[in-house]
Amino acid sequence: MNEELLLALEYLGQEKGIDKQRLIDAIEAAMITAAKKVMHVEKDDLEIEFDINTGDISVHIEGKNVMSQQLGRIAAQTAKQVIMQKLREAEKETVYEEYKDKVGDILSGIVHRVEHGDIILELEKAEALLPRSEQGRGEAYRQRQKLKVFVLEVKKTGKPPLVIVSRRRSELIKRLFEIEVPEIQEKLVEIITVAREAGERTKVAVHSKQENIDPVGSCVGMKGIRVKNIVDELGGEKVDIIRYSEDACEYIKAALNPAQISEIKLFKKEGKALVIVPKDQLSIAIGKHGQNVRLASQLTSWEIDVRSPEELSEDSPLLKVEGIGPKIAATLGRAGYSGVEKIACSSIEDLTKVEGVGARTAERVIKAAKAYLLSKNE
Repeated sequence: MNEELLLALEYLGQEKGIDKQRLIDAIEAAMITAAKKVMHVEKDDLEIEFDINTGDISVHIEGKNVMSQQLGRIAAQTAKQVIMQKLREAEKETVYEEYKDKVGDILSGIVHRVEHGDIILELEKAEALLPRSEQGRGEAYRQRQKLKVFVLEVKKTGKPPLVIVSRRRSELIKRLFEIEVPEIQEKLVEIITVAREAGERTKVAVHSKQENIDPVGSCVGMKGIRVKNIVDELGGEKVDIIRYSEDACEYIKAALNPAQISEIKLFKKEGKALVIVPKDQLSIAIGKHGQNVRLASQLTSWEIDVRSPEELSEDSPLLKVEGIGPKIAATLGRAGYSGVEKIACSSIEDLTKVEGVGARTAERVIKAAKAYLLSKNE
């Protein structure tokens, strides 16, 4: 046992970086506790000595060696328990140190098992938890399947530490493009923003400060191979690559692709954009369940309202009034309040009779209409 103990101490010191004296102190403290229980001793003068050269452990009470065969067995068991505990702690610390700086990175893992809808992945030196809430909508996972995941957090409290990962976050898309597109790695192409509904569709806005570099083409790759690799990794999720523009109208137009846009009117103060499209393009611009326009709004940071000329006249005078956005203009227009003068002369009580118009909105609209007419007369 002595030789095994010395070898174990040497291994923990050299391979795991645990201070040898700390290990000896831990063994001695554990032995004191064990010896007091066996010998029913309450005195503080019970001492344990560990010989670092031979590995021998001895027990002394008031200076007398009271080591027995029973205490020898306890010493061996205690030393083994302490070493195993310290080994687990060292491995836990090693895993934590290995992964704590990988938060925000992408790791490759293999699906190991499913626990209550959560997925447990095998990483190189640890396990990762992919919670149900961080899984892509509609994604199905099979055992031994290889996945790329985004590291959200590393919890030291786990045994070993737990690596929390995601397949849902937009950051996963950014990192996948960084892996696939050398121009992004070299900072020749920049991802401006990502709008995503995980498992269904993603829009990525890209930009290059160098005119000779096509940011969209760089991300698509020859014959579409780069974006195809990303789509395959995401299980078929649709990925739209959008050319970013500082011109808000151009940016919104690109974000709503493939819909054909007739006109875009911006209401900068409200952060809203009225997009007019031919009637046959309305469903394309809005997308299934409103997904296309919703993602375009997220991508551009403009609240986009898509309308056809039949729904909202392009020449509606209400759209000239600062403070009256496209939605409220359409609502009032359908109720017969299509003129600025009529709104300015209306009461709050009149406008609140229109479905979808509250008292605060009515007050704001009337005030805006009056201010518009006043400025026009001036």
